[in-house]
Amino acid sequence: MTLAIGLLIPLLGTMLGSAFVFFMKDEMSSRVQKTLLGFASGVMVAASVWSLLIPAMAMQAASGPWSVLPAAVGFLLGIGFLLAIDELTPHLHLGTDKPEGPRSRLSRTAMLALAVTIHNLPEGMAVGVVFAGAEQGAAGLSLASAIAVSLGIAIQNVPEGAIISMPMRAEGNSRWRSFLIGSMSGAVEPIGGLAVVLLASLLTPVLSYMLAFAAGAMFYVVVEELIPEASSGRHSNLSTIGFAIGFVLMMVLDIVMG
Repeated sequence: MTLAIGLLIPLLGTMLGSAFVFFMKDEMSSRVQKTLLGFASGVMVAASVWSLLIPAMAMQAASGPWSVLPAAVGFLLGIGFLLAIDELTPHLHLGTDKPEGPRSRLSRTAMLALAVTIHNLPEGMAVGVVFAGAEQGAAGLSLASAIAVSLGIAIQNVPEGAIISMPMRAEGNSRWRSFLIGSMSGAVEPIGGLAVVLLASLLTPVLSYMLAFAAGAMFYVVVEELIPEASSGRHSNLSTIGFAIGFVLMMVLDIVMG
């Protein structure tokens, strides 16, 4: 039951944020959007460091200086994995008119949704691999720390859900359609997390690599998408403030609950 709740909490965060479309104006102000993008970036970076990379190295502590090797290799593989998906999937980022990836006949709405799905995949993997590590008693990981990661991702999914649903509404979709698209963009998280948990017994020998892999995938999203969007144009200082708040919040959650 705890595992099911932990995997679903991030999706509930996305749904809550997507519901903002019923209560806010058709367009989100750039000030709010910049702040929320920065906040999401801070949460993801802190979760990657405290909940993924540090435990990955702690699991290999007996290796001495070589304990960093699985973390380094896994991190680079995670970056490469998201880079490949980014190149092979047609998608459209918020605030742009030029699609990325292979040419397709998909609608603008569908490509926006795919961009967000790519974004959410590593978050689901991160939650799943931390729960898998906690269940196996991996060093530096506990059920409380796994719940902390799940809560942290859910908190950053709230503004993320709003950032998704509001532009969908601005594109001409109804409020309900915008809400459903925003909510379903988060469905990949529990699915990805559950897949990792089910494969946990097979992944045990490479669990430290998987932790770092999830961290690399999350860092890719932050560096490739969130920070450029948050830093472009005016009010970029608000994204910096949002980043600091998100980073500290996730750090505190991990330490207090871990």
